[in-house]
Amino acid sequence: MALTTHPTPISRQVQMRILAVAPFLMSAFLIGLAPSIAFAQSAASPNQTATPTSSASLNLDRLFEDPALNGPVPRAAKFSPDAKLVTWLRPNDQDFLRLDLWAAPVEGGKAFQLIDSKALVPDEGELSDVEKARRERQRMAGSRGLISYDWDQKGQAILAPLGGDIYYVSLDTPQIPRRLTQTPQFETDAQISPQGGYVSFIRDASLIVMNLANGQEKAVSPHGHEAITYGMAEFIAQEEMDRDTGYWWAPNDLKIVFAKVDETKVAIVQRLEIGASSTQIVDQRYPRAGAANAQVTLFIYDFKTDQSVPIDLGTDKDIYVARVDWSKDGGTLYVQRQNRSQTRLDLLMVNPSTGQSKVILTESDPNWISLTHDFTPLMSGDFLWTSERTGWRHIERRSRDGSRVEVLTAGKWPVNQISGVDEASGRVFFMSNKDDSLEQRLYSAPLHKLGKVTEITSAGGAWSVSMAKNAKAFLGTYSDPATPPRLGLFDTNGRLIRWIEENKLSPSHPWWPYLASRAGMRFGTLIGPSGDPLNWSMHLPAQFDASKKWPVIVYVYGGPGVQVVQRNWGSNTDQMQAARGYIVFRIDNRGTPNRGSSFERAISRKLGGPEIEDQLAGLAFLKTQPFIDQDRIGVWGWSYGGYMTLRLATEAPDAYNAYASGAPVTDWALYDTHYTERYMGTPQGDAEAYARSSVLPNLKNVKRPLLILHGMADDNVTFDHSTAAFDRLQAAAIPFEAMVYPGQKHGIREKARAKHVQLTIMNFFDRTLGPGPR
Repeated sequence: MALTTHPTPISRQVQMRILAVAPFLMSAFLIGLAPSIAFAQSAASPNQTATPTSSASLNLDRLFEDPALNGPVPRAAKFSPDAKLVTWLRPNDQDFLRLDLWAAPVEGGKAFQLIDSKALVPDEGELSDVEKARRERQRMAGSRGLISYDWDQKGQAILAPLGGDIYYVSLDTPQIPRRLTQTPQFETDAQISPQGGYVSFIRDASLIVMNLANGQEKAVSPHGHEAITYGMAEFIAQEEMDRDTGYWWAPNDLKIVFAKVDETKVAIVQRLEIGASSTQIVDQRYPRAGAANAQVTLFIYDFKTDQSVPIDLGTDKDIYVARVDWSKDGGTLYVQRQNRSQTRLDLLMVNPSTGQSKVILTESDPNWISLTHDFTPLMSGDFLWTSERTGWRHIERRSRDGSRVEVLTAGKWPVNQISGVDEASGRVFFMSNKDDSLEQRLYSAPLHKLGKVTEITSAGGAWSVSMAKNAKAFLGTYSDPATPPRLGLFDTNGRLIRWIEENKLSPSHPWWPYLASRAGMRFGTLIGPSGDPLNWSMHLPAQFDASKKWPVIVYVYGGPGVQVVQRNWGSNTDQMQAARGYIVFRIDNRGTPNRGSSFERAISRKLGGPEIEDQLAGLAFLKTQPFIDQDRIGVWGWSYGGYMTLRLATEAPDAYNAYASGAPVTDWALYDTHYTERYMGTPQGDAEAYARSSVLPNLKNVKRPLLILHGMADDNVTFDHSTAAFDRLQAAAIPFEAMVYPGQKHGIREKARAKHVQLTIMNFFDRTLGPGPR
């Protein structure tokens, strides 16, 4: 979803957790628990080799100090195209927001720094407005250094965008990078063409291609301007559709598809960007629910003819261009087209020479169709596809024209994503929580028929995987409640070949001084009001005593696309709150992912309904526990979680004792088209649903302490969501607290201000709940 799950760079690492707690706590925790509650405890840490002697308590200051508390957690791990190296982005030890590129030989040898971002570009300067927006959409705002990179297909060089320019770094002479651009303008979305002959990028809203042999540039699109751009992903595509680019190379370097985005009909929302020393009015083209969208058309540029032809996307112009893919041989182009109501997804087969198209596959659902990146072309010309037609997402193999169908997986469990294909051995690899809804693991299945599903990675935690191009090996990042994220190289039977970034919990690890006082993590399931099992987790302070009464901070997100209860390393924010003397509780309500379409689509036209019922069921469970102080339970969340917090404050004003809402949606009519209309329809056609979901009319119901936080330059959940809430609360003479952040966007990630967010929230709960047991 668009809305940021967490407000800080630390807590955004929502995929990781730990357990380091004395054995007696487990038995103490079980005292007085309802018999229907199931607990899961992770195994002891496989990489903890000694017992820490320090019992330092984790505090707020340490969360934002260097080096990064979780250790050198790798990002964007990739194989080089020749499979000789593994590369990844690593937080710098002196500044965890600055990323450098590291590498390690696949066959063994020490990891080494390949690109020192600060040495390459000592002063990155001011980002362009386009790049700021792009990083905000990618949740990389605040990050510095090398935030992305691209290999050439021969494995000989890396493309490194830094400081608004583009550098070509040869592995033979990495200390002498070739600077490809040096312009006043900011180049974005740089890519190396599949055959390595060109570098492409966006400059001044136009698509530019550089011939690497001679350094000559050529504009392959018309010249763009403010309202009409070329080769760029529109706001909705970046924010809601997980599509960050607006151009796509053919695999043979002979053609390139680019998008024309016409925003002339998109309403201009005048948004104040209030900074510390100045304020400016920003005219942002923001497509609010029910209003006009950008019109997106596609063109195919042919390098031989130096001509572009338009792609036939059909007669309906009010559509979303969701995905664009090429066949392996470059002979066929595929475009995924979504209708405005998102109840239909068409796969178009396009002739790359003429632009003519035909629909070869259609998915439909009365609620909505979710987008994926699962389209996978095969060497045979067939392709893989996933469908939720049965209520669970599963893999299909289809012929080039979509006509022949072979179902490859089936069952009451979902395929999360296709990770890779080994055509030689006839296997498709995919991620799933097939055996445990709290875990993500890698599995394989036959590529030609419905057959046995094989577990590849081990159980007990959460995996993310990047497979080699030939799917003969994979990079696996693993964590569990006892193991911080670590990156290894594995064969396709799941056997560890070598560690890339072991991130071992040893005396030199940043977490080591705090392990003895670390909160334990427990998992359980309760039956919700709909009869669905609801997963929950609980952090217990290391000093937990079941004979005492403890305060609770409930973290809530609750929105589509985000699962907050997972068996992984966990959030350092949760750990800090537990160290401060709070039990931290989470529960995944209906509408959250990885539980099948009926569980996820229960919120259709009902935002703020089933989610609230399930969160209140979690609260009711908490209040049955003898160690919970029923008069000291608070709830907080950011973005959709901020909306949920305000919904709880208005729909159940006496349920919790304090409410902290960050960057909340207060009226869905103010939010964007693709996200909001997927779940709510339009304000014109579903006015009752919008009225029912708004928190504004019911703010008069607020009774308990309420804190609202918001960035004053937020371009996602715009600041007027909160100012509307301020106005309603003041009109009803209801006291509340507010903290606003000049110049800050939706995600407040700069270290000092991110720290201030957490300081404000913790001070609020300390005053309204009080830390520690009684």
